[in-house]
Amino acid sequence: MGLLDGKVALITGGARGMGESHVRLFLEEGAQVVFGDVLEEEGKALAAETGATFVRQDVTRPEEWARAVETVVETYGKLNILVNNAGILKFSRIADMPIEEFSRVLDVNLKGTWLGVKSVIEPMKASGRGSIVNISSIEGFIGAAGLSAYAASKFGIRGVTKAAARELAPFKIRVNSVHPGAINTNMVLDPEMMTEVDADAFVKSMVIKRFAKPIEVSHVVAFLASDRSSYCTGSEFTVDGGLLTGAGY
Repeated sequence: MGLLDGKVALITGGARGMGESHVRLFLEEGAQVVFGDVLEEEGKALAAETGATFVRQDVTRPEEWARAVETVVETYGKLNILVNNAGILKFSRIADMPIEEFSRVLDVNLKGTWLGVKSVIEPMKASGRGSIVNISSIEGFIGAAGLSAYAASKFGIRGVTKAAARELAPFKIRVNSVHPGAINTNMVLDPEMMTEVDADAFVKSMVIKRFAKPIEVSHVVAFLASDRSSYCTGSEFTVDGGLLTGAGY
């Protein structure tokens, strides 16, 4: 039996990177999966390969959330799991960052997560229970120069998670956040980031001295989506190779 047998999941930002890893693992674990993304070409290709259902989705737009949720319920009859994975990262120091860029990061990462939680309440209530997994970051705990907008959005996800956990517990809907560290994805290894970060020094500061594979995050997400985490809500799960254990000296 799979960890997610009988479950129906909606995963945002699922066309590539960590989101793609979540889609593939959830399918392996027995879930029926609908995933959204603005990357239509990549999304359609992944759907054709895996059998998951793809819907074009901009997480900042309430009407596209409504369409995604409607697709899930019409296709599979229920919704048990939401993984709020969609996110963007813009590296820019505060003095140089246009306010439009700051707003865009918060819109996608924080507003998108809040809209996701809001959009799945009724279908999860109808299903009798549910699990929401919000993808934050280690930058939801610490700051980094050049990542003010990203850190603000990821700190905010922690707050939304905790408030939602308290609000939705009466409906047997659990809400948790996952905080990845250095994960080997296109977003983290973006050339813009690597020009600003000494990669060798970064690895030396780690406890486990390597970048993680996306699947190492996906296993934690799948656990939280499953009934095995039935007593976990409002909690924060780090997948950071020990980065948050100390200052590195």
